[in-house]
Amino acid sequence: MRLPPQSGEWITRSRPLNFRFEGRAYTGFAGDSVASALWAGGVRVLGHSFKYHRPRGILSAANHDVNALMQAGGTPNVRADATPLEAGMSLTAVNTFGSLERDAGSVLGWFARFLPVGFYYKAFHSKRLFPLWERMFRAMTGLGRVEFSTPRLRTPKRYGFCDVLVVGGGPSGLSAALAAAAQGADVVLVDEQTRLGGSTHGTSDLIDQVTAHPRIRVFADTYAAGYYADHWVPLVEPDHITKMRARAVVVAAGAYEQPAVFRNNDLPGIMLASAAQRLIHRYAIRPAKRVVMLAANADAYRALQDFIDADIEVAAMIDLRDDVPADQQSVLAALRIPLHRGHCIVEAIPANDGKRVAGVRIAAVGAVPPAAEIACDGVFMSVGWAPAAPLLYQAGTKMRYDEGVHQFVPDQLPEGIFACGRVNGIHTPAARLLDGERAGSAAAAHCGFGTMKAVSVPAETESPTHPWPIVSHPKGKNFIDFDEDLQLADLENAIQEGFDNIELMKRYSTVGMGPSQGKHSNMNALRVLARATGATPGEVGTTTARPFFHPVPMSHLAGRGFTPERRTPMHPLHAAAGAVWMPAGVWQRPEYYAVAGQTRAQCIEGEVLAVRNGVGLIDVGTLGKLEIRGPQAAEFLERVYISKYAGLKVGMTRYAVMCDESGVVIDDGVVARLADDHFYFTTTTSGAALIYRELSRWNTLWKLDCGIVNLTGAMAAMNLAGPKAKSVLAGLTDVDLTFPYLAVREGTVAGVPARLMRVGFVGEWGVEIHVPAEHGAAVWDALMAAGTAHGIRPFGVEAQRLLRLEKGHIIIGQDTDGLTTPGEAALDWAVKLDKPFFVGQRSLQAIAGKPRRQQLVGFMLPAGHAGEAPKECHLVIENGDIAGRVTSIAWSPTLARHIGLAYVRPDMAAEGQAFSIRLSDGARVTAEVVKTPFYDPNNLRQKEAV
Repeated sequence: MRLPPQSGEWITRSRPLNFRFEGRAYTGFAGDSVASALWAGGVRVLGHSFKYHRPRGILSAANHDVNALMQAGGTPNVRADATPLEAGMSLTAVNTFGSLERDAGSVLGWFARFLPVGFYYKAFHSKRLFPLWERMFRAMTGLGRVEFSTPRLRTPKRYGFCDVLVVGGGPSGLSAALAAAAQGADVVLVDEQTRLGGSTHGTSDLIDQVTAHPRIRVFADTYAAGYYADHWVPLVEPDHITKMRARAVVVAAGAYEQPAVFRNNDLPGIMLASAAQRLIHRYAIRPAKRVVMLAANADAYRALQDFIDADIEVAAMIDLRDDVPADQQSVLAALRIPLHRGHCIVEAIPANDGKRVAGVRIAAVGAVPPAAEIACDGVFMSVGWAPAAPLLYQAGTKMRYDEGVHQFVPDQLPEGIFACGRVNGIHTPAARLLDGERAGSAAAAHCGFGTMKAVSVPAETESPTHPWPIVSHPKGKNFIDFDEDLQLADLENAIQEGFDNIELMKRYSTVGMGPSQGKHSNMNALRVLARATGATPGEVGTTTARPFFHPVPMSHLAGRGFTPERRTPMHPLHAAAGAVWMPAGVWQRPEYYAVAGQTRAQCIEGEVLAVRNGVGLIDVGTLGKLEIRGPQAAEFLERVYISKYAGLKVGMTRYAVMCDESGVVIDDGVVARLADDHFYFTTTTSGAALIYRELSRWNTLWKLDCGIVNLTGAMAAMNLAGPKAKSVLAGLTDVDLTFPYLAVREGTVAGVPARLMRVGFVGEWGVEIHVPAEHGAAVWDALMAAGTAHGIRPFGVEAQRLLRLEKGHIIIGQDTDGLTTPGEAALDWAVKLDKPFFVGQRSLQAIAGKPRRQQLVGFMLPAGHAGEAPKECHLVIENGDIAGRVTSIAWSPTLARHIGLAYVRPDMAAEGQAFSIRLSDGARVTAEVVKTPFYDPNNLRQKEAV
């Protein structure tokens, strides 16, 4: 229920907001979180747990409640405890089979004994049952639903700079920001909450000072997601990321209040005391009517007055400590609240419907059975804290375990990194302010602003954290990790099985690997491991903290979606001709040219037949075009390509394949020799920039006497191909077109200086025409005009792919992958291992002595095949095992057959060998290995005009 107006409440009561949850209508106020609005509306079950689908409610109300994740339209995994309520929201719980009220997955709780820690690893040991387990786990796991129709979000990144970055807007962070700004530093203060103040509710004076200070910029509703070198911190705001570079960083991130561990400690109504305070002060909600408090520190007694003021009956204070300070006891005595010293909650009692807490059973610590039962509808826990130290760890801080406060605190801070407040082991309110002042002053002094103040920070007189807030129970359900439904026995079993290192236990049990990243579980898990192995928490240590410590939306990481798009000089001409565009690397290329009344397939087939029977023209200006000059130009090419080029005659070209140091094929093209010291060569479209960069790197290392120039954007290129191509070109050029196949000539085309290379990628008489980019459109127009009488037709990428497939030519990146060697891709003939050196040579020599793992072969489907044809990436199956994959496949109108390329095992590569391809629906299609080229096997058509 709502309380009367509270001082500083976040809600605006004059602005009611209507929304729906699980199909039912509710009303909240502007300023509410989704969770607070539901709690105020009487909803106690906000979600179901990941593994057992147990009912869960509010635990922290601090952006860490992963069991209150919800689907909001097309947005999955909305954090209900931190997401502001919006009018018209339609929300559903995630991780349910059916609905929250009728979740079929709840039956899993009855099978908990058959789902021990690590059961999924053990399930996959059986190869026979692997598919069954895989399908089951895929169906049962995962949180939220991805809507592929959701509009793409554009979130431009921003860049910021400051002297001092203060992470955390609680008392110590506010104090640090003011101290640094007072000394002249430019300060940025970041806090993940929409309002400053942190976990306290009495810092309005400090907040006013901070917001009014001219040298302090406040980033509210923003969290520092990680720490990177040189004080570079990504600040995640609601609609973008700001990459903040600071000269010094003050971490005042506070601490996460930790839950106690007892049976049924996850029932709705059981929450952290700080969560109850947030509901009261921020949202004016009475979290419960009658509660039991579980305490182990002074924070519980400070919070007590808040609960009394909110008209909450405190039935009892259960304190884990035997020695409760007198001042804390006197608070209870004045309020006539029973105190049970040295006691614990052994078990929470569920209500009849099992969906909320109805009472607790308590006993003296270590005593069995429970001594008393107390009725309640809420349990507020305040037993300790864990430092919010991921940024400190990521910055390289050396931490130590302080037995005085039972927490890890900074021991050695890197230069320019400072810590204060709870994360520094300082918990009392007054001391936190002083510690913040000390750190802020030190950070400003580090940046050259004044000198560090001598601030005396009193040490803690009592521990704010209990060393063992964990109670064992023979029936379990005492949860340590609420994300993964891990119980105390799960961790004990993992340790017993040998996973007795904190990193190993984490990976085997998945503790701390859920959406909250162990914010509520890591410390208790560490304590369990320490006790089981007889070590101290300091000796056990913590797991590695890596960015991001808090989930970051994928849209923020993607940024504004800036994708450079390049266009060839002939782009407007293609558009006028009806081009349908496709991306090719960073380029836009015509996929095909649309013809009225024809389907995509018919258009592509028409383009193919035009090249085979007449003449076609394709824009190949997207190819990388490089030039190398110098006395050692030939030596350079010898080193970077696997074939020989030193002996290449002037006026000739040669196919070129490039490998990396591991012998993997990374690019191909054509090298043309224009003079003894002058070469012009092409690369793949997608590899142009990368190859130029890599060649420049090699040239810098080798220091050869040659220079490389990237002409990709400076030159336009087109390929004129087909039986009638020579007739079309003859009237436009001064070059003698009888020059041989694989030769290169320089002359003019349509009056424009040009380089003509006789290449045969599509399998017909053809010539690549390279001209200055500014003349590309004019030359294209001239060729199209000259070809009108011959039925010339422009053709796109899809037709080119089919034409090259008929010739058995490969496409790098489609018919190869990141592991393909030249031999596997049927390029053995191009490898010249007798050269003194080339990149990848040593690896290829080693590979040559080993059995080949796969072989690229051509294949055909049976004549008259009428069913579904395989697609690229469909698997080759032999005796139930994966034996390869299809890389290219298409219907050839020229051959009237389905043809393709596929990788198969070497023992399956013999011509005439039949093999099976599995389709998407599991059906099989039989194919036969055939020799390539499929079309014109003697390569006569590309050498002479027909």
